[in-house]
Amino acid sequence: MVVGIQTINSKKIYQRRNRMTRPTKEDRKKYDIDFAGDLKFGLGMEDEVIAMFKDKKIEVKSEKGMWQRTGNIAVEYESWGKPSGINATESDYWFHNLCINGDIYATLVFKTETLRKIVDSLDFIKTVKGGDHNASKMYLVNIKKLFSSDVIKAYKGVAEMQQENKSDEEC
Repeated sequence: MVVGIQTINSKKIYQRRNRMTRPTKEDRKKYDIDFAGDLKFGLGMEDEVIAMFKDKKIEVKSEKGMWQRTGNIAVEYESWGKPSGINATESDYWFHNLCINGDIYATLVFKTETLRKIVDSLDFIKTVKGGDHNASKMYLVNIKKLFSSDVIKAYKGVAEMQQENKSDEEC
C-alpha cells in the first residue's frame, strides 16, 4: 500500500513539474521573485515527502475526537510500566491523524526524533493515563503549543546544542 501511494505521488509530481508555468522575466524583476531558488526548494521538499514512504518505518497514531474538545494530542510514552510509543518506537516518521467522525481531518507528520526533541523541550507538559485498564501513560501536547514560537525556539536551541556537541566530538 505504501509503495502504491509513493508511486501515485511520484507520477502526479512528475506531471505537475512538466506543466508548471513560470513567471516572466518582467514579473521576476517587478516582484523580486527568485523562481529558480523557490522551485529548487519546492521540488526538494516534494522529494522529502516521497522519501517518507520509501524504505522507511512509520508510526501512525490517530486521535478520535477528544482533540477537538481539548486542543491536545496524546503521545504515549509508557505502557504496563515499560517504554512504549514515542519512547520505544523505531520508526523514522510519526504520523498523527486528527479524526472527525471516523474521517481523517488532518495529519501531523514529524520525524520521530524531531517529535522527541519537541516533547523534551516543552516547558509544561501534562501526563494522563489511558488505554486498556489505564495502563498507558501519555503526554498531552497542546496542538497550538506545538507550533508556537517558544517551542520552535526551544527546538532550535536543542538542535543547535546537539550540532555543537557533534562538532566537539569530531575534534
